Amino acid sequence: MRIALLCLAACALAGCSTTPQEPPPEQRIRDYFAANDAAARAGAQAQQDFFTRTQHPDYADRTCELDGLTVQLDPAMSTLRPDPGYQPDDTGPPRGDVRVVGVEVTVRRDGTIIGRQIGSQHVVLLDGQVHGFAPCPTGNAS
Repeated sequence: MRIALLCLAACALAGCSTTPQEPPPEQRIRDYFAANDAAARAGAQAQQDFFTRTQHPDYADRTCELDGLTVQLDPAMSTLRPDPGYQPDDTGPPRGDVRVVGVEVTVRRDGTIIGRQIGSQHVVLLDGQVHGFAPCPTGNAS
């Protein structure tokens, strides 16, 4: 008992935390992309659900139908940087900590690659969550 109290006192003086720490932003963003790719592997509907669930709340009404496509996003995390001036449209910047990262985008239909390109992907850290902006590979916004 005495040792436990001494340990707690030492930890309090040293600034230790007994509550679990949130992963750093870079790890949360990596996890976002990993979850996207897991959804893509599970199929178009799973990925559609992922994009709907993770869409930035200010743009929740601006999602796109994937029309049976899946979109794999392979980020180059060394390119991750803040982009506070980003505005997806003329309504102003989204709430949150906006970041941009270079990605390789691979689009598949029924497991067959139908397109690949290099581009940028914006993500936003808001209220402890990573949000994105659903891609429109078919150009059909809903």
